[in-house]
Amino acid sequence: MREPPVLTEQEIADVRAWVIHEDEHVLAFNKPAGLSSQGGRIQAHTLDDLLWAFARSNGKRPDLVHRLDRDTSGVILAARTKPAAGFLGKAIEARRFQKTYVALVSAAPDPASGVIEAPLLRQEIGRESYMRVAPPGTPGSQTAQSRYRTLAHSVDGALVELSPVTGRMHQLRVHMAHIGRPLAGDVRYGGALTFAGMAAPRLMLHAARLKFPHPSGGYLTLEAPPPEDFGLLARAAVL
Repeated sequence: MREPPVLTEQEIADVRAWVIHEDEHVLAFNKPAGLSSQGGRIQAHTLDDLLWAFARSNGKRPDLVHRLDRDTSGVILAARTKPAAGFLGKAIEARRFQKTYVALVSAAPDPASGVIEAPLLRQEIGRESYMRVAPPGTPGSQTAQSRYRTLAHSVDGALVELSPVTGRMHQLRVHMAHIGRPLAGDVRYGGALTFAGMAAPRLMLHAARLKFPHPSGGYLTLEAPPPEDFGLLARAAVL
């Protein structure tokens, strides 16, 4: 068993404040942007590290069952027990998780809603991992499907809802760039650092809702409000 990290009182208070749902099987958070889910090269505690704040007396602690990109905010789920982790892992493999995101783009997609089906291929460039759209049948590529719809728009930009059917790395970001609507702040995939004449210094993508089968039966739907910087840009342009 790995040695638990030393957490400050502020870190413990922060991670507890991010909790949006807690029961005997699962723990869910509204993850802030700028916090890595796991790993990463930045020498700072990740959300995975911070889960030690919920460790039980036997030394066991919750485990993340999926990830969000570091600059993506919103709903993220952890399992409190090994059986719950196994159940949720199988549910993800069976595509029983329904994830809904909101994002900001420079203009409304045309058409305003639709499905993007484009295989993705992972590439390593230096120490960075990227995804790119690849022709069908490209060796190493994976099928990928995303749904999108425009929620509101103006001459300054658009607020879109995104739902990944598959779960590839950076899928929504690459698919939206593929149709000419890269996400605001997503410089890796062609997004601008401004939105509606205001600074967009990070990826404007938020995991707003998660519906999943609960280990005790039935489905649970969890929602998380966007952070203030996302809301400020959305209100300035389209809301």
